[in-house]
Amino acid sequence: MTEYSFILKYRLSDEDRDADALVERLGEAGCTDALVGVGIAGRLALDFTREAGSAREAVRSALTDIKVAIPTATLVEAAPDLVGLTDVADLMGVARQSMRKLMLGHDDFPLPVHDGSVVLWHLADVLEWLDGRKGYEPDPVVRETAAAARAVNIARESHRYMTDAPENLKRLVA
Repeated sequence: MTEYSFILKYRLSDEDRDADALVERLGEAGCTDALVGVGIAGRLALDFTREAGSAREAVRSALTDIKVAIPTATLVEAAPDLVGLTDVADLMGVARQSMRKLMLGHDDFPLPVHDGSVVLWHLADVLEWLDGRKGYEPDPVVRETAAAARAVNIARESHRYMTDAPENLKRLVA
């Protein structure tokens, strides 16, 4: 068993705004390994450190536990997933400029998810790219957790958009 650290963020329905009741229900559902954050009205963040056989199993069991405790909550994001260069540099223990130089010096650096005034990558993609490069040794547990978070976020977005997509678009991406 390995400990996996990840964050799940939710939007709450109007009937689920009582923080004390939420914490109690989450505890009863098995989320005693999460720090509960309710600082923003209508939002919930759960910072987990969960033991499991894999990161996917840890995240999946947490999602299931939350669904039992708060069935009307809507998943907003799983983390760690979307990151900027500064986030990656901090994680790898190097200066942002070093990471930027590495990114600009290699044509095969992962493509960003968003490229604008803020540039974002899937952390799992960047860690996979860094793995085995001289001087970079991404933590395999962080890499596995980032891949699990990316999978959850992609599935959530796919479901959200495919539910409303026209039939001809569904056939194109199937």
